[in-house]
Amino acid sequence: MHKPSQNELETLLEIATEAVMTAGVILQDLWGKLERIEEKGRPGDLVTEADKTAEAAILGILHRRVPQHQVLAEESGLLGVAKSDYLWVIDPLDGTTNYAHSYPIYAVSVGLLIEGIPQVGAIYDPFRKELFRAAKGLGSTLNYRPIRVSKTTELSNSLLVTGFPYDRQETQDTNYPEFCYLTHITQGVRRAGAAALDLANVACGRLDGYWERGLSPWDISAGIIILEEAGGKISAYDESTLIIESGRLLATNGHIHHVLSQALDEALPWLQNFYQVKPF
Repeated sequence: MHKPSQNELETLLEIATEAVMTAGVILQDLWGKLERIEEKGRPGDLVTEADKTAEAAILGILHRRVPQHQVLAEESGLLGVAKSDYLWVIDPLDGTTNYAHSYPIYAVSVGLLIEGIPQVGAIYDPFRKELFRAAKGLGSTLNYRPIRVSKTTELSNSLLVTGFPYDRQETQDTNYPEFCYLTHITQGVRRAGAAALDLANVACGRLDGYWERGLSPWDISAGIIILEEAGGKISAYDESTLIIESGRLLATNGHIHHVLSQALDEALPWLQNFYQVKPF
């Protein structure tokens, strides 16, 4: 595997930072001024001129700084050199539904995979002016100050976050049982609506764990490296190696990883029994 030098990683991280900060200014400028909101085929899967304008700005920066690299963008798809080991994965507006409703939880996410492995990530929350950054071996920061995951060791003492997929009206694999069960046995489960920020908030210790299905690579690529460099753990639901394209991710502070994985398996039987005991 190609192993970039520290100097190269620092340069690539600065490129990612420039991209998210530039896009963040655009999102703030368009905040509350949207003229057109469209659906991309599934109910609730929205796209706005803010998504498109921010993505165009990011693509312009990447084309100027790293024209030899490949890009996977949420709105534009796969672009650039077909055989590059470097793949930039960008979400110009994570939390579009929130943004469209002027609900202030959204972010810009830019990650870099090198030979398929997350190596660089930047996530910017324009509303709170919070910039999360990380590169392999260089640690994670929030507004350039080091961050670490929480020290919570018991699931019963944890605060979790999750999300629900756009196809939830079309499938029984909805994450509802897990949400109900984990709400029952933890201090709470939040649903913010922006996967990149969910991962960032686990990385800085505000949350202890996160799981979700139906995710796309641009939702999580930057957040994975930010969480890992902050001391967290990432895997598939069953604790096997994460396949980014699978769309299923379990992310924690590491301390509750195993018990949270087990709890995901317990959720459906628990919910079925709960409704038998307590019919509504």
